[in-house]
Amino acid sequence: MADYRDKIRRYRMRYVYRVILVILCLGILFAIIYVQYKNHIYTDYDVISTVSKKNVIGTVNEVLGENILTYSHDGAQCMDSTGQALWNQTYEMQNILVEISGDVVAIGDYNGHEVYVLNSQKKLYEIDTTMPIRGIAISESGRAAVAVADTKTTWIYIYNEKGEEVYAVKTTMGKSGYPVAFGFSPNGELLGLSCVYVDAGTVKSQVAFYNFGDVGANKSDYIVNGYTYHDSIVPYITFLGSGSAVAVGDDRVVFYEGSQIPTFQRDYLQNDEIQGIYKGNGYLGVLFRSDSMEYEHKLIVFGHNSEEVGTYYFNTEFTDIFFTEKYFVVYGDAECLITTYDNVIKYDGAFEETVELMIPSGNSGSYQFTLVSSSSIDIVQFK
Repeated sequence: MADYRDKIRRYRMRYVYRVILVILCLGILFAIIYVQYKNHIYTDYDVISTVSKKNVIGTVNEVLGENILTYSHDGAQCMDSTGQALWNQTYEMQNILVEISGDVVAIGDYNGHEVYVLNSQKKLYEIDTTMPIRGIAISESGRAAVAVADTKTTWIYIYNEKGEEVYAVKTTMGKSGYPVAFGFSPNGELLGLSCVYVDAGTVKSQVAFYNFGDVGANKSDYIVNGYTYHDSIVPYITFLGSGSAVAVGDDRVVFYEGSQIPTFQRDYLQNDEIQGIYKGNGYLGVLFRSDSMEYEHKLIVFGHNSEEVGTYYFNTEFTDIFFTEKYFVVYGDAECLITTYDNVIKYDGAFEETVELMIPSGNSGSYQFTLVSSSSIDIVQFK
């Protein structure tokens, strides 16, 4: 009986060893596949599908959600990646203002009186102002902010998702300064506003946060927090998420955290001139002229928690930069650079034809994109 039990025990141990061996082999195999995938360099792409597109001179293409927004002085159109028109909107504007948040766009006329708010499927509402428009902002929820001005006062009117005026923010040069930038949180509950003014011969910027929810209802003029920056102009303010805001000045990048009351998180003081700001998927890219003789551009990327993700150098001639969960893309009309956040260059090469717009398709790991040219819309797969 003892010998029989010993045989059973040895048999079970051999079975366990075999299972462990199989698991180890599979783990090693998956690790090899993952490393190969992570370090794979793409050298070309295949055109999966293509549709013809009418070329209209004087139009501008932008990404609207997963679709294509085309606009000019006399109208706008939204279409999907198959070229199917989702809507058309006609208007007459001289100085077009376009602000996009997710799949919602606000189109206004600087010094005019009209603003159109649309998503990727339809027009949501239209705004007519009595005073000339100075700026617009839009949230992913469809809430809009429109700055209008008379001789002494600039008003920022807030409209709900139905186009109804629900709040008004008053600014004057003597009290708050002149507004130079404002932006919504994705849900439209928070508004960040940057104003510039002169105090005792010194230029100052005041960044204020407004809460149009329950928290702000108990505050004077809905202001829940504010900061003053001396000898600095802050011409850009935006939100990277519902609880993450960022203000960019001529000498600093400042991060704030808080879904109800944004508070100072950290700032990055800069001596070099900022040449561009790009954002998406919770990332912020700040572009500088390169401090390296080998490269023309330097891009510092900040992540979801306002920490610096990395510094990247490149020579690509570009028109836009966008971010996905796993990599960012720098592209122009003739070439493209795809780099992961751990600085692995996945693709660095030319397009087969002139590209006006590049949109990620599918998940961020598929390396599939929609390329818009003057005559076609192509879905391509990098290989």
